[in-house]
Amino acid sequence: MATPFLLLPPFFSPLKHLTASTQTHTPPHLIPSPPQPLSHQTLSANLLSFALAVTLAASPLPSQAIPSLNSSSAPPLLPTTPFAQSKKLLTGLENGKIRVCPSINPGCVSTNPQSSSFAFPWTIPENSLGTAVQRLQEAILSTQKNAIIKIVEDTPYGKYLLAEVDGGFGSKDVLEFLIKGDVASYRAMATKVTYIYPFTTALGDSKGQEERMQKILDQLGWDAPRFDAMDDVE
Repeated sequence: MATPFLLLPPFFSPLKHLTASTQTHTPPHLIPSPPQPLSHQTLSANLLSFALAVTLAASPLPSQAIPSLNSSSAPPLLPTTPFAQSKKLLTGLENGKIRVCPSINPGCVSTNPQSSSFAFPWTIPENSLGTAVQRLQEAILSTQKNAIIKIVEDTPYGKYLLAEVDGGFGSKDVLEFLIKGDVASYRAMATKVTYIYPFTTALGDSKGQEERMQKILDQLGWDAPRFDAMDDVE
């Protein structure tokens, strides 16, 4: 005998329909986006800013002493070794006076009293005052090899003259003069400084420059005190 089947209507869940009908629908543009992970660049910048803030708080120095992270330019670095400094020899007047001899250049003599290689200025005779600069140029050209007068100019401190002449080892030496009244101050300097590695003391002395300037002085016939003459007086 066959077993009878009982047909029932589909099951209806009022709870399911109630839950679905009571849900609120949030518009898509109001749904917050999930947080994005920080990139490596952003994280590094944040860590660097934090480290800088800690440094500023702990350091006794003013904040101006710490360079800006956004600065694209840095102050120029000065030469640090004697050899590097010898490549940057300055010419021209300094505070209206002939410059001293650089401490890293032994092949130099200067009438600046602060120079380690000092020479006395020349005294211009009264009959040469009006033509002193012209006569000086002629004396340089006639006593020095391949001399070139590079600069002759008026300054508030007197007449400035710069000449280049042959130096040692195929280099050029520089002669600078300042004519003011009846006084001629000067500096004679080699532009090539020789070092022997690993020593940091340059080779040479000022004797060659002293002999050069004596030749020009003799050609001019001007006067200049001498150390040996002072010794004779004593």
